[in-house]
Amino acid sequence: MKTIPHPIPYQGSKRKLAPVIYSVIPRNIRCFYEPFAGSAAMTLFMADNNAAERFVVGDKFPSIIKLWEMIVNNPHQVIDEYSTIWMGFDGENHNYFNEVRELYNETQNPVALLYLVCRCVKNAVRFNAKGKFTQSADKRRKGMAPEKMALAIEGASKLLKGRVEFRVGDWKTTSQDAESQDFVYMDPPYLGTSVGKDKRYHEQLEVDSLVSGLELLNERNIRFALSYDGMTGDKEYGPALPEHLSMSRLLINAGQSSQATLNGLKAETVESLYLSSNIKAPIKTRLNLRNTSQEELFS
Repeated sequence: MKTIPHPIPYQGSKRKLAPVIYSVIPRNIRCFYEPFAGSAAMTLFMADNNAAERFVVGDKFPSIIKLWEMIVNNPHQVIDEYSTIWMGFDGENHNYFNEVRELYNETQNPVALLYLVCRCVKNAVRFNAKGKFTQSADKRRKGMAPEKMALAIEGASKLLKGRVEFRVGDWKTTSQDAESQDFVYMDPPYLGTSVGKDKRYHEQLEVDSLVSGLELLNERNIRFALSYDGMTGDKEYGPALPEHLSMSRLLINAGQSSQATLNGLKAETVESLYLSSNIKAPIKTRLNLRNTSQEELFS
C-alpha cells in the first residue's frame, strides 16, 4: 500500500481510518473542507487520491495552521529548522525538551511545536487553561528523524501546493462558504477528552455549538461527515447526537486504543462516523479497517 506523507503525528489522527471514511463519502467533490484540521490526515488522503479539485484546511489553533502554511509553501525552511531543533538534543541534556517547550510557549514558533508533537508522550498534546503546551517528553525516543521528516514534508507540500487555502477560526466561519458541490469533514475533540484535567486540545467545542452548526449545514444542503463520539472498552465519549439532525451513524472498529495504552490498559476503540442525510449510507453500519470497498459496502 502506498504511504501517504504525514508530517504531523497527532494522537487521534484519522490516518488509519482515512481509507474507511473515504469509502463512504461521495466522489464528485469540488472543494473538500477540513475545519478541525490538526494533522489534516483526511485532506492528505483525499489529495493523494485526487478526490477533490481543491481543499480548505482550517483550525482554531493558529500555530497549527501557520505550521501547515509553512509546510506547503516553504517546505525547506521547515525541514532546516526542524533538523536544527532535532539535532540540538545530544542525548545528555534531559531538560532539552522542556527548553523547546518553553521556547514554543513564549514565541508560538510553529516548527518548535512540530518538534514537541513528534517527541511528546504518545504524540498526545496537552495544554493548560492558559493555552500553554504542557505535555512531557517521551524519554524512550527522539522523535521523527530529520531525514524521514523531510520526506513527509516534501510529500505533503507536493500534494497540496497550489490547491489549498488555509484558514484560522471557528469551524462554522471557516466553512461558511461551502456549497452543495463541496464536502465538509469534521473531526472535533471528543466531549470526554476536551474538558477537565485531561484537556488535550487547544480549545474545547461545546455540544450545543456543534449541533447548531450541523443544523446550518443541513439547511444549506451541504454534504458532510462527522467523526465525533465513540467508545473505548466500556467508556463512552459523549452521547449520540440528536435524531433531528437526520444523520446516518456508522461505527468503525479502530483497533487498539492508543489512549488506553498510554494509561497502561488494553481496550478496543469504536468510533462513530455520522453522514449527512443527503449522502447515501452504506448497507453495513459496522465497519472495520478492512472495509474500504464501495462495492462491498453499498451492495
